[in-house]
Amino acid sequence: MAETKPTAAVASKTTSSVQPKRRGNSISWLAPILCISAGYVIWRFFIGNADNFTHPDPNGGFWPSHEGAKTVLSRMYLGGIIVPVLIGCFLTVLTFVVERMLTISKATGSGNIAEFIRKVQYNLANKNVDAAISECDKQKGSVGNVMKAGLRKYKEMITTTDLDTEQKVLAIQKEVEEATSLELPMLEKNLVFLSTIASVATLLGLLGTVMGMIRAFSALGDSGGGEAAQKLSVGISEALYNTALGIGTSAIAIIMYNIFTTKIDGITYGIDESGFTLTQSFASLYK
Repeated sequence: MAETKPTAAVASKTTSSVQPKRRGNSISWLAPILCISAGYVIWRFFIGNADNFTHPDPNGGFWPSHEGAKTVLSRMYLGGIIVPVLIGCFLTVLTFVVERMLTISKATGSGNIAEFIRKVQYNLANKNVDAAISECDKQKGSVGNVMKAGLRKYKEMITTTDLDTEQKVLAIQKEVEEATSLELPMLEKNLVFLSTIASVATLLGLLGTVMGMIRAFSALGDSGGGEAAQKLSVGISEALYNTALGIGTSAIAIIMYNIFTTKIDGITYGIDESGFTLTQSFASLYK
């Protein structure tokens, strides 16, 4: 019976060229704090500016009791203390949309992924590994990085004599898997904020609406006649600003989350195809 060499022995004879990438993620906790703070500043000092009301509250403070909004925008102020939180959620969504857009755009690389893989396959078929590596330098991005790591191991395995073909293929596959494990977390990082806000923003909007309705019906009980109907209609209108902000923020978060996950799926497919290309090429050319 032929002796089989365990995979662990293969790993011990080959060293990985993949190095962990150190990336800070301070934006994940700093951005929500800054955005909610900015939301309060916008609500309190811009939308809630005393000049925007016919009966401003001269005492000011954290939550001035202004009345008689002059503009549609200033009526949003009367929606209550949930409004600045919703504005902060909206700003947080915009922040992470821009951040993910830049990251995923960089990870996609400089050219079409399918065309890049075809060029690498052509060079490998001609046993021109250096040309394939050059294509990775041109492509860049996550697929290019994974392919380059695999090609370096591919080139190393060509000259290795103490392993059989199957073990060399396993070594290449292991290198690709290690490179992939470093690239994928970078792509998916911070998407949890978009998915969370997509759910929470709607609930916050409903909470603000309920609080506004409570205030409106409370004012209705303290007055009577035509004045009561007027206060009720104004209170309901102000309360619904919370719903509008919550639903709008949630809709944007859901749309952008789906766009980003679709793009990440395309990159992931390209990475999987890269690994398959390298192992199948080596197995067929260097038996």
